[in-house]
This record gives sequence, structure tokens and C-alpha cells, in this order.
Amino acid sequence: MVNTWSRFIHQFEPHEFTNWIDESESWKTTAYIGDWSALSNKLVVKGPDAIRFFQDISVNSFKNFQVGRAKHSVQCSAEGRVIAEGVLMRLSEDEVKFTGGPIFWAEYQFEKGNYDATLTQRGTADFIIQIQGPKSLEILERASGESHRDYAFMNVRETTVAGHKVWSLRQGMSGELGFELHGDGAHALEVHEALLAAGEEFGVRRLGARTKMVNHVEACFPTPLVDYMPAMGDDMEFVQFMMERHPELAYLAQFSSTGSHVPADPTGLYRTPVELGWGKVISFDHDFIGRTALEAAVANQKRTMKTLVWNKEDVQDVYASLFRDETPYEFMEMPRALFDSFAIDSVLVDGKEVGVSTSRCYSYHFRDVISLCSIDLPFAEVGQQVEVLWGSPGRPQKAIHATVAPAPYKRDNRRVDVTALPATHVPA
Repeated sequence: MVNTWSRFIHQFEPHEFTNWIDESESWKTTAYIGDWSALSNKLVVKGPDAIRFFQDISVNSFKNFQVGRAKHSVQCSAEGRVIAEGVLMRLSEDEVKFTGGPIFWAEYQFEKGNYDATLTQRGTADFIIQIQGPKSLEILERASGESHRDYAFMNVRETTVAGHKVWSLRQGMSGELGFELHGDGAHALEVHEALLAAGEEFGVRRLGARTKMVNHVEACFPTPLVDYMPAMGDDMEFVQFMMERHPELAYLAQFSSTGSHVPADPTGLYRTPVELGWGKVISFDHDFIGRTALEAAVANQKRTMKTLVWNKEDVQDVYASLFRDETPYEFMEMPRALFDSFAIDSVLVDGKEVGVSTSRCYSYHFRDVISLCSIDLPFAEVGQQVEVLWGSPGRPQKAIHATVAPAPYKRDNRRVDVTALPATHVPA
């Protein structure tokens, strides 16, 4: 029985199902089922100009974006800073579906433009259920009664689960083999229960709020409102649009910045795709919003994305301070903080800030505290020693030693060759 609930976007979800340690191991050993239906920005664009529209607002190339393909669409302001991002799936020749966080930049730009297409906002009318981990293929094949070895990573096709048509996207937000199912929200419970039943013999777990963002750090998926703030302030007309059209998202105003890094103004929390490690998806083979600014950012790259591994003894001392007769250091939530604040800390070398650390979390799998770090290029070599200044201004602060490590920190297993995996026994 679930007794504790946590906020996710504008809904609530179970905090834990078994326990956070057990759940955090699931995507390395078996699989988890997670519910991302609360992502409010689910829109379908249909018509002759559907692809042209997303070309206009995405930094990505669309040259090989065939039917059945998906991509990570990164969308920037005119200043070249990330304002929205998410998954874009091409469902047919003239129909695409975009899912992302609570920033409706695409809807805003569609209404400003002149496109021969229609845009339908699906919101909570559609579900998003992920099944991730080494056993995810077998579980999905059991639940659907058919093979899912015919489509590669970031490809999508239709299937049937619990008698209902759903779209199955092969992706891997856990850094492992995984699938994301999209369908009519009216059928969400039946699909969810069918996956649970199919996964029972494999030890499938349900993913609670306390654990669901650990994989974003282990697998390096920088997340809006957690690792950077969407650059809404770069376009005040867009801010007005959000206030008028989506007042239900007023909770965004409640997000606050904590930690030792204090930006001079809110734009200090904005990031370019390059700073988030997404430079490889930028293509200048087309015009798009923010192109000029990004050309300069790419030509004069200053920072990149890495993982930091925090010194165990220093971390232990933070917890030990709770048992000393003194004002303790700021508490480190286990395994990490949830969606209540933007926690960002200064990363120092010889007392000089050379980067910022976000998404501090404890990885039970690695038995380490790790974080994502946007860091100056001269200090981005693996093995570089840095210090993370832990503690907000006015509170006791501690310089925690850390080591620069690759991002992602966990081996990337998303593209595993599923045709080489053992066949799944599907009962008649």
C-alpha cells in the first residue's frame, strides 16, 4: 500500500512502492514500469507543414526523419538558449507527436506562424508509460503477444496491449534498453496492469517519485527545472502567452534557486544546448529560431557537460555534522531532492568558479554521490580534481572534493542489438 505521495508537475504520484534502493536497482537488473502521463505538453501536429514547423523551431536536422523515426527535439530562444525540448515522433507522412515538459513554446510558435497544419493539444488525454531495463523487451513482448525486435533505437511503431492500440517508442531514459508507450488515457490502467502482469515473473518494479530522477543523473539526461531553467524570459510575449493560456502552470513561479551558486539574475540559470552536452544534435543545414546565436556558441564553446563523483569522506562529514554540537551543514536528501527547488552549486578550482553542479544524487548502484556539471573546457578532462561548494549563502558551507568523470557515468546500453537476445516465450 502506498502511504506517501509526491508532486510531479501538477499531479501527485506515489513516493515509493517497495523502497527507493530496490527501485533504483530495477533498471540495471530487471525492469521498471514508470508513469510519465503527468507531462502536460503532448501535442499532435498534422498537415502538409507539420515537418516544416518543427524544422523552424528545432536545432536538429530533419534530413533522414522518416515515418517511424523519433528524435530529441531541442528548441531555443532567439538568444540560442534552451527554452523547450522533448521527444518528437513521426507517426505518418504528415503527422508528428511531440511530448515534453510544461513549456508550451511549440504551441506559441505555431500560433504565431502560418502553417498548413492543425495543432491538437492532448494534455492528460494521453498516457505515457515507460518500461525500462534489460527485461523490458521480454515484458513488452509478453504483454503485446508479438515480437518487438523489428525496430531500432529511437524508432516507433504501433502495437496492441490489453486489446488497445498504442504507440511503442524504443528509447532508454534509464540508459538501458527500454520502451515508452503512448495511448488513449482511458486505457492507461488496463495497459499498465497488463505490463505488470507480464513482468511479474521477471521481477518488474514500479518506479516511485523518490527514485525516478536518479537515472537522469546516472545516464546524463539534463532536465528542465532541475538542471537548467527554460529560457522563458528571453521572450516576454511568450511569458504572457503562458500566463493567459496555461494558468494551471502557475506553480512554475514557485521554483526557487538554492545552493552555493547565486546567479546575478535569472538568465544565469539558462543554458545553451552546448553547455548541456547536446551540441551534437545541432545542425546548421536549415534555418531555425536561435541559429545565429548558436553558431557563435558552437564556434566559441566555453563549457561542456560532465559527471562529478563526490569524495565519500567529505559527504560522510556532511551527515556527521548532524551529530555534532554545532550548526549542521545543509542536509543531503537521499537519494536526491525532488521537484521543489532548483539546487545549483559552485564548482571551484583554486577558489575560482569553473562550473556549476546540479542534480546531486546518491547512486546506490555505484555507492557514490554524483552530480551533473556544466564545466569550463580547460577543466573538463576526466580525472580533473575540483571542489563543490556545498551549502547556501548564510549557512555553514563545506568544500567537497570531487573528480570529473564521463557523462553518462553509467555505461550506455540503450542501443543493444535486440535481435541477438534470447527469444521470448509468448504463451498461446
